[in-house]
Amino acid sequence: MSQRRSPRVVAGVTSLSISLVALVGLTFIPTQYVIQRPGPVYDTLGSARNADGEAVPLIHIEGAETYPTGGALDLTTVQVIGNRQRTPSWFELAMAWVDRTKAVVPIDTVFPEGVTTEQRDERNAALMVDSQHEATAAALKELGYDVGARVQVVEAVKDSPADGVLAEGDTILAADGVPVDAVSTLRETIQKGEGDAVELTVENGNGTRTVEITPEKAQDAAGETVWLIGVTLATDYDFPVDVTLQLDNVGGPSAGMMFALGIIDTLTPGELNGGEKVAGTGTIDAAGTVGTIGGIRQKLYGAKDAGAEYFLAPRGNCNEVVGHVPDGLEVFSTDTLSESLEILETIAEDGDTSELPTCSAAG
Repeated sequence: MSQRRSPRVVAGVTSLSISLVALVGLTFIPTQYVIQRPGPVYDTLGSARNADGEAVPLIHIEGAETYPTGGALDLTTVQVIGNRQRTPSWFELAMAWVDRTKAVVPIDTVFPEGVTTEQRDERNAALMVDSQHEATAAALKELGYDVGARVQVVEAVKDSPADGVLAEGDTILAADGVPVDAVSTLRETIQKGEGDAVELTVENGNGTRTVEITPEKAQDAAGETVWLIGVTLATDYDFPVDVTLQLDNVGGPSAGMMFALGIIDTLTPGELNGGEKVAGTGTIDAAGTVGTIGGIRQKLYGAKDAGAEYFLAPRGNCNEVVGHVPDGLEVFSTDTLSESLEILETIAEDGDTSELPTCSAAG
């Protein structure tokens, strides 16, 4: 003879069943987020697999004397889980929310609307190539080499102030009388004018000419006012030393600073890091300026997992660093390649690291 279940038991079973159905349903509902987690770590002083699966040095230099290195100068990466074709489930997102090594970010910040995964990968690959050129230029300039920098126009944006004034292949020699040997120099000169017309000295196959362009007002991603003339630029160099940077499966510009440090270490006697394992991240330009990057928290954990004891972080990322440093990892902030070298010198000499710049909430 069967017993009748009490209304309370029936209600409990019903609620549980509904919850399970809802949980299963959430698994199939598309989300608008992706997950960032620590990616592979590569020692710029070591080797990596190329497209053919062969182990090759990350940094190979010809045309100058090179020296043995020690320890590690690790570049860190971030891995993205999900894309527009397959977003993480709500369950995966919930698990990532409670994992300090991961971050849940809106999909538009990683995969902009209208940009395919293939297009994103191509752009990141191009950024990596450009970053490697800038890193090489920064390192060689730091060592006293003349790198023969030339800022060239790749494209004048249609209907922009530069349209019809500048063209592909033009080399910008000066802006308002200031010699231009880096894109950042031109950008700073334009911003300093706050909308005033800028006089450019331009050279191409037909000779040298002077043009005047009035920038237009715009806003950057942070909502700050910027002045633009509407050109895509690239910097070409005449490197006196043949530097090959080999890393096929990483995109974006954030490895620049660590590549520059690796080049300097390879071209100078002794161990730049004193034989210690040092990791870091940050973009770099030919002038040696270190720029901010994305995914700093994941890179901190990736560095710690790889055995690093020290980490070099762009000062502009400090607000994201504070409160998220893994135990056992010492983080120093840097704005320039020279400052990064000073930090490494202190580490190498077993100096007082408490006097080095660190991150605070104010940056």
